[in-house]
Amino acid sequence: MTGNVAAHEKPLVLVVDDDERVRLAISELMQSVGMEAICYGSTRELMEAQLLDRAGCLVLDVRMPGLSGLDLQHHLSTAGIATPIVFLTGYGDIPMSVQAMKAGAVDFLTKPFRDQTLLDAVSVAIERNAAERANARVVQEDLERFATLTPRECEVMGEVAQGRLNKQIAHDLGISEITVKLHRSNVMKKMRSGSVGELIRAWDRLPLEVRAKRPA
Repeated sequence: MTGNVAAHEKPLVLVVDDDERVRLAISELMQSVGMEAICYGSTRELMEAQLLDRAGCLVLDVRMPGLSGLDLQHHLSTAGIATPIVFLTGYGDIPMSVQAMKAGAVDFLTKPFRDQTLLDAVSVAIERNAAERANARVVQEDLERFATLTPRECEVMGEVAQGRLNKQIAHDLGISEITVKLHRSNVMKKMRSGSVGELIRAWDRLPLEVRAKRPA
């Protein structure tokens, strides 16, 4: 991270393992390469800390008393929390690793693991999280701009995104071609799109439920 990035934006590695020695070793490893790490002995402690909205990743032991690592992965997915997870286990088996990876885990490492292997996995997880957060910010900006469009402009944007020509849009909406051009120009300005390609990409980034809504 660069020096001008706010402290709260620095990636945070959340380590959850019921073995204190493992927690300490991982914490020291992360700190040795300049990464911030906070450790917990259980998934309950992690959830009570309410730090899952921070940029970064989870290093999570699969088998723990109470809510297991795989259980937590499912819980986070259901809650719409996309923090990338690197799983650790001392009892690794193929079905468990397949389950974790299919559910979106970045990696699945069997203890004992090489320091560099864990660091590589954490780096991949943090990069994934950064990309997802950047995309989420762009989508949020698109949504905020889309909300400024009139119902007719929303319709025109949807038609343009489908590759319809002004003449076809005018026919579909029962308005003049000149009016379509006016709406289209307003849409381009409000969505801050410099080209039709940019406008189409903005439309494609909008959630399906937003695109599916037709103005009253």
